[in-house]
Amino acid sequence: MSERATREETVDVVWSGSWVAERLGVALEGDGELQELLGLALRRNPKRAHLLVSNVLGKHVPQRPSVVHGAGFELGERVRALLGAQEARRAVVLGYAETATGLGHAVADGLRDAPYLHSTRRPVAGVEQAGGFEEAHSHATSHLLLPEDRDLLASGGTGADASVLVLVDDEFSTGNTVLNTIRALHALHPRERYVIVALVDMRSAGDRDRLAVFAAEIGARVDLVTRSTGTVALPDGVLERGQALVAAQEAEQAGRAEGSAGAVEDADSAPVTRVDLDWPAGVPDGGRHGFTPAHRAALEAALPAMADRIAAELGDAAGPAPRHVLVLGFEELMYAPLRLGTALEAALGADAEVRYSTTTRSPVLAVDDPGYAIRTRLVFPAHDDPADGPGDRYAYNVAGAGFDAVVAVVDSTADTPELHAPDGLLARLAEYTGHVLLVVLPSYVPATAAPTGVPGTPTPAPERQEPAVLPEPLRGPDFSSYAPEDVGWLLQDLSDTELEAPTEEREEAIQSGGAHYAESLPVEYQPSAEYQALFTAALETSAARIARAVGTVTETVLAERGPRPVLVSLARAGTPVGVLMRRWAQHRHGLDLPHYAISIVRGRGIDATALRWLAAHHDPADVVFVDGWTGKGAITRELAAAITEFEASGGPAGFDPEISVLADPGGCVRTYGTREDFLIPSACLNSTVSGLISRTVLRADLVGPDDFHGGKFYRELADSDVSGLFLDTIAARFDEVAGQVEAEAKELLAADRAPTWEGWAAVERISEKYGIHDVNLVKPGVGETTRVLLRRVPWKILAKRGAGADLEHIRLLAEQRGVPVEEVDDLPYSCVGLIHPRFTRGATGADGKAVQGA
Repeated sequence: MSERATREETVDVVWSGSWVAERLGVALEGDGELQELLGLALRRNPKRAHLLVSNVLGKHVPQRPSVVHGAGFELGERVRALLGAQEARRAVVLGYAETATGLGHAVADGLRDAPYLHSTRRPVAGVEQAGGFEEAHSHATSHLLLPEDRDLLASGGTGADASVLVLVDDEFSTGNTVLNTIRALHALHPRERYVIVALVDMRSAGDRDRLAVFAAEIGARVDLVTRSTGTVALPDGVLERGQALVAAQEAEQAGRAEGSAGAVEDADSAPVTRVDLDWPAGVPDGGRHGFTPAHRAALEAALPAMADRIAAELGDAAGPAPRHVLVLGFEELMYAPLRLGTALEAALGADAEVRYSTTTRSPVLAVDDPGYAIRTRLVFPAHDDPADGPGDRYAYNVAGAGFDAVVAVVDSTADTPELHAPDGLLARLAEYTGHVLLVVLPSYVPATAAPTGVPGTPTPAPERQEPAVLPEPLRGPDFSSYAPEDVGWLLQDLSDTELEAPTEEREEAIQSGGAHYAESLPVEYQPSAEYQALFTAALETSAARIARAVGTVTETVLAERGPRPVLVSLARAGTPVGVLMRRWAQHRHGLDLPHYAISIVRGRGIDATALRWLAAHHDPADVVFVDGWTGKGAITRELAAAITEFEASGGPAGFDPEISVLADPGGCVRTYGTREDFLIPSACLNSTVSGLISRTVLRADLVGPDDFHGGKFYRELADSDVSGLFLDTIAARFDEVAGQVEAEAKELLAADRAPTWEGWAAVERISEKYGIHDVNLVKPGVGETTRVLLRRVPWKILAKRGAGADLEHIRLLAEQRGVPVEEVDDLPYSCVGLIHPRFTRGATGADGKAVQGA
């Protein structure tokens, strides 16, 4: 990018600092380019009221991505020329969070062969600090250095002599932050040369003299490379007058909606589309833990295809093709969105204008005046669970800018319910544009945790290596018919894989020991009109009963595991229950609980990769496992054993294996909505009441050691989908049952809820009485009996005498499959399904007598 082209993008008829300059007497003095590069704004800050707003940084002011990257790249080329090619290869580039993370990375690009690291305000579990420092004038002062390779700061990861350290910030104002950083790192890794890089050098004469004294003090050469030079003239009392001006402006704006100008009509209709970029495996999403030349080469090769995916989604948007597109990064995540923006510029060509900026945690006053640098601001809650607690975040100069589409780019740590909330970033963007695209990049997880001891020592290999990049949750509408905020599926999409097998073939393979039930899928049951009508009637009849159980179990969880539990349902029967619990918490308490679905397989355990993902994004102690109902308690025991094994193998500790269920007729858990065995309509159907998702799949040729378990999205069954109907019908009864829930939850919390395991004892008795001798073939309860009739080869059904309407669908299915229903007394469940105990494909599946050899 040429200097002339850059100037053409930044020049404006009215200088964007004139509003502040006229009112406070603040002036920029320097070379002719200075006012093109910088504007002025005001902020509520006890140390510095004014803010220099860069027009080429890509933080507060949307700018062409090529201009932003070009500004840093050209500075990097100048550093390379200063050092010489050989010395440049020994350089390490360090950028400052949050504003200079992208600039520093672009400088490293200009150096060509330099590894890159930026400071961060996000602590990462398992990664030890290699250093830290304070930025006194910043809104958030603490910086951490968290390189994956502890040798990176010493020698660039080469193991050679100490390298040149290049420190990059957006502005060099007093020099305190940079000099303090050099002083701290020089004590650990002395070197002969440092280079400071900034877009603008705004130091006073006294601060300039300090640099020479500092270099002599540490015995090293310190060079400075900047694009423009000047000073800020501040009259006496400007801090107090600036604070008063900010207060007056805020009071004037208090009665008005923030950034209301330019909102599109019918903002709720603006769609949000999730775009899967197929981010290159092993490439970090930024420089938080280090970014090497090899990473750079892999990213450069992948950028065109990723930009094409974004362009294709923009082209698929309803209405005319977007011509004015914003790529919006996220706080420290600046470089990856920037490079996606440069690639999108190339992909769209002259057909569209692409701009780039990022969100920020820094509060700045917005004034809608051409002479002020921050015209509008969007306010939304933090959505990456920040270490310093929740708070507001901001996007500047987006509202009212006339963007046809916004491509919001976040990392997976920030893809939380807060992002998707009604007041979250995506909803705020949807107020001001016709289409929002969401790109989620996998948050890079270092392969090894930093060792304790002397910084800079080689990192020993741990006993257990974690994958560099964990998979990301799947969300609707790309995977499942549920809304994206309802649930994140910790599964891999196997929708294009042929996994279904006839029920008889599956049963024979399972019972012969030739295959595990999780290695294939049954053919999805297609209900008859009569059965579908029965489901609808049963839903209406039991909706209030289920709503009461949902409320009771949710209130119990909030009381015992609050204040903000993370719901993790056992896919797939637990998923509708998890969604309903989430809706209850939101409806009754205003809580927006995270909710994920995870796979657990009898005899194989829980998905360990999914547990690692949860531990990387949430406190394991906050995780509450959710299921639909208990039968004999096999999954309850399976989960407890699996968590113990997971921790013993080196997995993160702290998960509570207790399951919270809607119904616990087997007496297997402490946390439940009811212990009655009644019809839960979601048990009547398969995927069509569970977001069109299959039962989970675990097969060695499809699921690797670091993959999530698999599942299928049956898009072709959309016309039969009643998932939304099920949820909405029950949620509509929440207010009706609120009083009963309050009383029942209070009673339960004071009661002895210890598991009785009554169901397991009953199953063992039935297994022996009917000569089955295998408890896995005895499926107690309405839900499990329904599964037998839909997925397995049933032998007979035991029905509790007088069970009534709860078993109407059971009797209908049994009649359709020719399975006898035997009325019995003294049954702790409403019914029990018996799987054919000696099944081969020659068995009738009705009376068990016509059993033939295989």
